[in-house]
Amino acid sequence: MDQVSTLLDRLYSLHPKEIDLTLDRMERLLEALGSPELSLPPVIHIAGTNGKGSVTATMRAILEASGKRCHVYTSPHLVRFNERIRLGTDGRLVSDEKLIDALRRCEVANAGREITFFEMTTAAAFLLFSEHPADVLLLEVGLGGRLDATNVIESPAACVITPVSMDHEAYLGTSIAEIAVEKAGILKPGCPAVIGPQQDEALPVMEMAAARLRNRLSIFGQDYTAFADQGRLAFQDEAGLHDLPLPNLIGAHQVSNAATAIAALKAAGFWPGEEIAAKGLRSIVWPGRLQSLSHGPLLDLLPKDAEVWLDGGHNPDAAVSIASFMGEREEQNPKPLYLVTGMLNTKNPIGYFRPYEGLVRHVATVPIPTVSIAVDPLELADCARTAGLEATPFKTIEDALQDIVSCAQKDGESPRVLICGSLYLAGEILKLNAMTPD
Repeated sequence: MDQVSTLLDRLYSLHPKEIDLTLDRMERLLEALGSPELSLPPVIHIAGTNGKGSVTATMRAILEASGKRCHVYTSPHLVRFNERIRLGTDGRLVSDEKLIDALRRCEVANAGREITFFEMTTAAAFLLFSEHPADVLLLEVGLGGRLDATNVIESPAACVITPVSMDHEAYLGTSIAEIAVEKAGILKPGCPAVIGPQQDEALPVMEMAAARLRNRLSIFGQDYTAFADQGRLAFQDEAGLHDLPLPNLIGAHQVSNAATAIAALKAAGFWPGEEIAAKGLRSIVWPGRLQSLSHGPLLDLLPKDAEVWLDGGHNPDAAVSIASFMGEREEQNPKPLYLVTGMLNTKNPIGYFRPYEGLVRHVATVPIPTVSIAVDPLELADCARTAGLEATPFKTIEDALQDIVSCAQKDGESPRVLICGSLYLAGEILKLNAMTPD
């Protein structure tokens, strides 16, 4: 085991609960570290259920195209923990050496007191961001918003809330409105706020929070909008119409994600103009989100003409977007669709599977070896059947892929394979396929 993994494993043991939402421990640790959160570049704070990562990746691509240095904080990671922290100084993921040094300083400052893993690693990220120069910090919440460890920034350049849906109900609430309250907790007095597409129950909650804090509000569908038009992205707001290329991310939902990213950059004062934004939109990279896989050791198990997609979306609303894309692929190029799925027991498997009814030939359920709270493949297969899909559990991902090969050979058809249900599964796939995000 490498030094980073050894240190991270030790940090996991400092608190008995995997998730425990409060800001008290975080504020205490940051004070002991000399308050690094007060020495950060301008922050764009991003919350939401779906699309946070895509919006963040889009903003980063546009900012870097304009010559800005971007610190980026996201979670979870796919293969290596270092993916969570990107330093704008050199535009690279944090090195093992710098990460270990920051984590050890946080460990010393914490002095053995209870603290969650996410709080400790977020404090280390703030320490690194405060010590390395950059022009902007793109800061993604871990869970919720109001009591998330990232929510210690007093005056962000802008706050962004991407679409809110049902997820993490045990911690955030049992209704869209309750979850929206938690997400809107990142809004700060007088701070520009950009709201992505929202369900009817969520938007009034956010509007009330913004009115109370006197935020300058920009809402998708009211203050800004976007649509695909003849292979281009048309973005419109009060300043007029921008004719831009479609983002270099797959799926119709990426149009609204790109629009939210553009609106956020405008609100924060970082809009570089159409020409540079176009360059950024063409260069977006965000692994594990409708990512097309074409080569690698794992793919060698499948027929050469197989079409393979990887997506880490894990809630019903994400499944609606992914299933819609797969439906479009079927219309363009008919192939039998096979799902290879693993999920965590904190999710809603039946709700996730339902959008695929009538679209999927078969579901193979698999374990996620790196996660202790993964749903057993037997149970997950039962969930898929309850949602109206045929399903079979497998002990390994390799077994699932070999079964797809057998089915494809028997039917004489080239398969389309979607590996989905969890970012942790997506990370396992990338690792098995020798693909490490950088």
